[in-house]
Amino acid sequence: MKLVKTVLTAASLGLVIATPHAFAEAAGSKLARHEAAEKIANTHLATFDTLDFDVFTNQKWDRLKESHSKDITVHWPDGHETKGIERHIEDLKEMFIYAPDTRILVHPIKVASAEWTSVVGVMEGTFTKPMPTGDGKVIRPTGKAFKLIMCTVGHWKNGTMDEEYLFWDNQTFMMQIGLAP
Repeated sequence: MKLVKTVLTAASLGLVIATPHAFAEAAGSKLARHEAAEKIANTHLATFDTLDFDVFTNQKWDRLKESHSKDITVHWPDGHETKGIERHIEDLKEMFIYAPDTRILVHPIKVASAEWTSVVGVMEGTFTKPMPTGDGKVIRPTGKAFKLIMCTVGHWKNGTMDEEYLFWDNQTFMMQIGLAP
């Protein structure tokens, strides 16, 4: 009778009384949500590995849709921004014109939280072909190799990235390929 009176009093005051079972259920639910989010984040990180190690490195542009939405926004290290997967593919292809052996084979750092992922990788290649300058001219190849730390931050929606941020040091890149002091 005392318990009924306490529950009724608590209810009239707008209080909720939780049983140990209710606490266990809430904790279990929170843990289940966390585990589900972690599984999704790990799936996105695995997709990032495939993207860089296979799709990018081997120029399998038809597979880019596995990781990028058709209307992706990409923020590039030089500050320009592109919209759409087709434009992104064209920009990526340009990187291989002057350095056909460009590759990313490692992600020593991987971080994920909910719909955001980030990887740090090492991008390598050799400047062995003429580099178009955009004005109809080309820069002759120097034969010099580059090895850059790069970072990609991606926002995921419905299984693909809808926004991507790319970072690497363009000054270091130009120095390594012999185009800057």
